[in-house]
Amino acid sequence: MADQITNNSSGVPEDTNKPIMSSFDQSKLRELIRLMEKQQLSSDPVLSKRERDEAAEQQATHEFWNTQPVPKSIETIQKDGPLHPPLKPEEIRQDPYALPEGMVWCELDIERDSEMTELHELLLNHYVEDSDSMFRFSYSAEFLRWALMPPGFSKLWHVGVREAGTGVLLAFISGIPVDVMVRDRTMGMAEINFLCLHKSLRSQRLAPLLIKEVTRRVHQVGIFQAIYTAGRLLPKPVSTCRYFHRTLNPRKLMDTGFSKKLEGVQLLKLQAALRLPAQPGVAGLRAMRKGDVGQVRKLLNRQLKTRCEVAPVFKTDAEIAHWFLPRQGVIWTYVVEDAEHPGRVTDFVSFYSLPSSVLKAPSAQGGSGVRAKGVRKPPGAISKTASQQHAMVNAAYLFYYGTKTDYDVVLTAEEKAAAGGQKKEKALVKERVDALIKERLTELMRDALVMASAAQFDVFNCLDMMDNAMFTSELRFGPGDGFLRYYFFNYMARNVDASKVGFVMV
Repeated sequence: MADQITNNSSGVPEDTNKPIMSSFDQSKLRELIRLMEKQQLSSDPVLSKRERDEAAEQQATHEFWNTQPVPKSIETIQKDGPLHPPLKPEEIRQDPYALPEGMVWCELDIERDSEMTELHELLLNHYVEDSDSMFRFSYSAEFLRWALMPPGFSKLWHVGVREAGTGVLLAFISGIPVDVMVRDRTMGMAEINFLCLHKSLRSQRLAPLLIKEVTRRVHQVGIFQAIYTAGRLLPKPVSTCRYFHRTLNPRKLMDTGFSKKLEGVQLLKLQAALRLPAQPGVAGLRAMRKGDVGQVRKLLNRQLKTRCEVAPVFKTDAEIAHWFLPRQGVIWTYVVEDAEHPGRVTDFVSFYSLPSSVLKAPSAQGGSGVRAKGVRKPPGAISKTASQQHAMVNAAYLFYYGTKTDYDVVLTAEEKAAAGGQKKEKALVKERVDALIKERLTELMRDALVMASAAQFDVFNCLDMMDNAMFTSELRFGPGDGFLRYYFFNYMARNVDASKVGFVMV
């Protein structure tokens, strides 16, 4: 459940706990946990002041999560594994949870245009927006079909709440099936996303009911773990990733208030620094075709398995075809075909479109807010007229990529002697391999930026996950102040470094 919209200044990067004793008063235990969580929030080094304030306001939310099979914020996790064993069929609740009076559950059939329109309008008007209410995610209908209808999806996991009398859609949460690798174990999970409530309902504690109801439905098909994301700090993230942003259209981003306003020489310097080649530079780069599906699957699974600790596992070509074959206005995928071996794919890179609606101009006094996923707007003033020239900020988000990772690096006798032992030899080999991967990824991502710019995107976003840190500095991505936190439901996992996360939530 990704829930952050943010932006950057210019696009130029800055240089099991258990009760102490059985008779311990449970109310005191809950208070102790609450106080320790509050203490952690105030000292978390990756939290901005805004995020600490927001997290402190989420204690009611934490009260819900403290009743769920997730680790407590104060727990130190020593070993990976489920918190609870699978439920027996007779232990799974058969009836839906009770809703407040005047509301009823429904399943959205988004293959029907009328119901897709309802979901599109709910998200368009009530989903994630920045703290200044200037920008809001704008998912297209085709994007939602792509995100919510992979092979094996069930409309029973597209859970809605309607007003009983009028039938108006008031809330939504989704799940899709996914195979997830967590270090040396792969298991079926539900990927939970798109939790959205009508603004008028956000004080009615409806979100916990939506989460419990989709959990009940997932349990009914024998799946007892889930993966989800949030910008906010909840109990307890397995990893925290930071957003990075690469400006492609600086003038538009300034006009909309997405980026810091620059003029004159400063603007000219920025435009020169951000200038991209007119054409891609990697020989053999072309759009992905159906015949590439099998090779892309092998490339991607190898990339994720060898470089990451948490990642999806793509078991069928049908999954790859769904997620990666280009779709107009949704997903762009480019492969590199080996000139010496026609038809052989050596690399691929993909990105998807997630624009944000421009709701209003910032105040003349400037101020700060959050913009696309991950970066805060810096001080700056623009006119309302300038903002009204643009209805959307067109953002591309890096999806997945695959390249050669098994370079055969052989050290010379002199290098081995200088290393002075097998451990240092292995470290030197790893350093050489990483350097080769970095060189290739930088070439691929530069071309991805060229293609995104040609497709009229204004900004290109990514997280510091996978091997992304290898190219963000050289390609002039700027670090944002937004963070995306990864969570498991009913699964304890030791902390995973951002660079070892390979699971992209759209």
